[in-house]
Amino acid sequence: MAEPAAPESESGIRVSTLELFFDLVFVFTITQLTATLAEHITVGTLVDVLLMLFVIWWMYSGYAWLTNAVAPNSTTRRTLLLAGMAGFLVMALAIPEAFGEYGWLFGVSYLVVNLVHSALFLQAGPAAVTAMKRLAPLNILAALLVLAGGLLPEPWRHVCWVAAPLVQIAAGHLHRIEMHSIQAGHFVERHALVVIVAIGESIVAIGLGFSGVHLGLGEILVAVLGLCVAYYLWWIYFAGDDERSEHVLAGVQDPGRRARLALDAWGYAHFVMLAGIVVLAVGIKKTVGHAFEPLHWGEAIALSGGVALYQAGHALFLRMLGIGGWPHRVVAALVVLAAVPLGHVVAVAQLALIPVVMAAAAIAEDLPGARRAGNTEISSFGRTRD
Repeated sequence: MAEPAAPESESGIRVSTLELFFDLVFVFTITQLTATLAEHITVGTLVDVLLMLFVIWWMYSGYAWLTNAVAPNSTTRRTLLLAGMAGFLVMALAIPEAFGEYGWLFGVSYLVVNLVHSALFLQAGPAAVTAMKRLAPLNILAALLVLAGGLLPEPWRHVCWVAAPLVQIAAGHLHRIEMHSIQAGHFVERHALVVIVAIGESIVAIGLGFSGVHLGLGEILVAVLGLCVAYYLWWIYFAGDDERSEHVLAGVQDPGRRARLALDAWGYAHFVMLAGIVVLAVGIKKTVGHAFEPLHWGEAIALSGGVALYQAGHALFLRMLGIGGWPHRVVAALVVLAAVPLGHVVAVAQLALIPVVMAAAAIAEDLPGARRAGNTEISSFGRTRD
């Protein structure tokens, strides 16, 4: 996903506003993927959405690693980054028909994104050029497979689409991982920002589902409960684990181990979390206007399954980093999945149970620490009086 450039300090680089602008363009792909899955909640559509999300996320991660090594601080670099943003935008527009009429457009845009990524890395000096000799051809091969999938008929279309992420996964292991150098502060902040923007974009996607819908009690309940679920998605990620994760990454001194951890925890685990955000947004959208009605099984599974995916992805993230709390995420994911039959009875009951489960898991995780803090405070007060 990424390439070298040796930062001199852990805190020297922070995320620029141009990178945040880039993230806003990228997150439009999340909106489009949500709309595509909401149109047809089937296993086939889910597979297509996950394939698109993986290849899109791979190159977003490539740009995150890129700006970690090459700051967009010149006109040439900013112009190239703008070209990459344009590729992401056109790609997002083509998503609804990426396996149909506009497959070629998605493929061409994706190839542009890859070529710009390679060109930008050439700005990072001789070490980056050496690294790109091995990684760039694999990334471009994956892009050509996506393009071929947009031009070929079935079953070759899906064969190419499945092959593309396999090539990308292999690329993460075939090049010299020890050549990568990661600025922990910038890297963690960049991924945290895209997560919060994606959660916010999911709220926008849900809000669009209210267009033309009469705002009664059921609709207001769905809106408020949807916001509560989004809040606990935020809580899971940002209630301290983001800071702890930065400390863990910064504490890994070996460049190869640090880069591998970055690839696994912020690459693969975050992919699962983003997939959960997409699926959850679909499930909540399907409750709009039907709060007191039963959901179809696919809709109820999407509602709980999205939260479960997010919890599972974050559990994997914490487990990879050796940070506690991941068992609470796993248990919460299983309990939320058990609520699927409730949605098949009445939608709002399932939607109401989900934030309750998430809150209970958060309280159960935080309670021991709060007790220890309280005992320490009492002990300190006692010593002061003595």
